[in-house]
Amino acid sequence: MTGRIALLTGGGLLALAASIATAVTIGPADISTADVWASVAARLGAGETTLAPLRDGIVWDLRMPRTLLAAVCGAGLALCGAVMQSLLRNPLADPFVLGVSSGASTGAVAVVVLGVGGGAVSLSAGAFLGALLSFGLVLGLSHSLGGSTDRVVLSGVAAMQLFSALTSFVVLTSADAETTRGVLFWLLGSLAGAGWSEVALCTAVLAAVLAVCLGHARTLDAFAFGEEAAASLGVRVARARLVLLCATALLTAALVSSAGAIGFVGLVLPHATRALTGAGHARLLPVTALAGAVFLVWVDTAARTVLDPQEVPVGVVTSLIGVPAFVAVLYRGRRTA
Repeated sequence: MTGRIALLTGGGLLALAASIATAVTIGPADISTADVWASVAARLGAGETTLAPLRDGIVWDLRMPRTLLAAVCGAGLALCGAVMQSLLRNPLADPFVLGVSSGASTGAVAVVVLGVGGGAVSLSAGAFLGALLSFGLVLGLSHSLGGSTDRVVLSGVAAMQLFSALTSFVVLTSADAETTRGVLFWLLGSLAGAGWSEVALCTAVLAAVLAVCLGHARTLDAFAFGEEAAASLGVRVARARLVLLCATALLTAALVSSAGAIGFVGLVLPHATRALTGAGHARLLPVTALAGAVFLVWVDTAARTVLDPQEVPVGVVTSLIGVPAFVAVLYRGRRTA
């Protein structure tokens, strides 16, 4: 198993590097893989670029940050999905079960449509604050109800419905047609506005949360046997649940504020990788993150090129792929049950 995990991790890293290098070349402008490496090497101080300024700008300022943000978002959503499914002992749990996505949508709509912040707050900042507000509501409500796993899930569902209703109300009553279209495109997931600042922020949060989750890998293994069994094994259940919920909510909030709500990545990928790695989270989490990164890089590439020059929201493509994939996972689970 150790050799298999090393092979999966190494293969995942190679696949991710090759996917990023290839995805950056795909688009209306004729860019080769050699052009990509030349631009990257020049930016890293390993020589002078031979590309024209326009082509260098396409590689470094447009396609590269978008592709890297897709990889980070895919890795983060898949990681959060794996943690949430184990922590809540619910195979249908995903990063948005805590209402973070709905809260982010409300925050974004409040900034874009209602002008909250008076222009001093960006869409991403509004979405991030809305996500944190929603998570705070879920945390407070579930704690007041006893703090058990099912109460966390039910509180998340309540928050999701509340903020979804608020978002719909604001859009229907205050937005014009053009604003509504722009908001809807963002709500369905879009990496079109990706910049290096978003890449840096999301990468830093992903690295921190991945370290926290790997540090709690044995705790997540213990949660698979139930909270009482975990407590008998010496796990401080309430503290561990709070830390992991906060970590995944923070990462989800950062990702949603930068790219919108991209569904099914955190729901399907953990099931697929668990079949390869087994249930141990020290093995599952890094492989799941790599699988999510590779997956979303190619989904975003398809979203921006299939109907060129029109772009399809990334969340639409992930749902079109994720629904049949999830049905296949369900049937596979039924056969092995």
